[in-house]
Amino acid sequence: MKYRHIITNATPYIGILGAITSIVLFIFRPSWPTPDKLLVFLTFVFMAFKKAISMLKKLGPFVATLLAYESFRGLAPHLNGRVEYWLMIHIDRFLGGGILPTEWLQSHLWTGSVRWFDYGLYMVYMLHFILPLGVALLIWRYKIQLYWRYVFTFVLVSFMGFATFVAMPAAPPWMASRDGYIQPITRVSTEVWFGLGIKDFPSVYNKISPNPVAAVPSLHAAYATLLTLFIWKAFGRKWGLLSLIYPACIYFGTVYQGEHYLIDEIIGSLYALVAYGSMLRGYPYIRQYILSVYRRIRSI
Repeated sequence: MKYRHIITNATPYIGILGAITSIVLFIFRPSWPTPDKLLVFLTFVFMAFKKAISMLKKLGPFVATLLAYESFRGLAPHLNGRVEYWLMIHIDRFLGGGILPTEWLQSHLWTGSVRWFDYGLYMVYMLHFILPLGVALLIWRYKIQLYWRYVFTFVLVSFMGFATFVAMPAAPPWMASRDGYIQPITRVSTEVWFGLGIKDFPSVYNKISPNPVAAVPSLHAAYATLLTLFIWKAFGRKWGLLSLIYPACIYFGTVYQGEHYLIDEIIGSLYALVAYGSMLRGYPYIRQYILSVYRRIRSI
């Protein structure tokens, strides 16, 4: 009991030390804020308030599911070796009146060197995993009744994306340009990456995630759309309207930076709407099934 008391009292100090160490590491060696790294950092933060166990019970399954999805996503190119280039090019040229939106945006905005708005758009791009976890924490704290519906909706849209990646691996604009399918464009996000001096160190996510031909749908657009839908649902019209800034920046930034075609963004947003609507009707049945399984296990 004495040692347990000592450990309990030391937990906040360990959390503070771990959180500070994580911040210092990020400052001196910036890296992509992947879900596994974020979970480690949040564990330290919540340890400082003696809430780490509660946080891990809620966020742990969410992060584990995201990592499981990413591991499947990394398998997609090995399950279907045919890469689609032309379909998105033709559709985007139709949508752009004969010119690719990426080409048009870069002809007007890209000058050959990184400018302030390139850094800004890239910072927004990097929020892809930070914001879903952040909003998950807010919903857990203030709208707990929506929490598991939120988690299951993100799971559903992620695996809808995976199924599409397997059925039709699709090259993003930067790859199509590199391989000679469209005129030269710049992968602006890479220029910003090097400009910021960002380097990665090994993590679970970095080992399981790589899939360069996962352009359709854009899960950046899907996640951003879902965030606005849930913020609107959980916190009302004012915050919902304000949250529209994020998906707008994602839609614009990923097309301009050469990461996605416009049609990728449209399909990603449609996937988000389908997943959200499906869980609106389907989650009560899922919840009932999970509870029945839990009761059976408890009765054993």
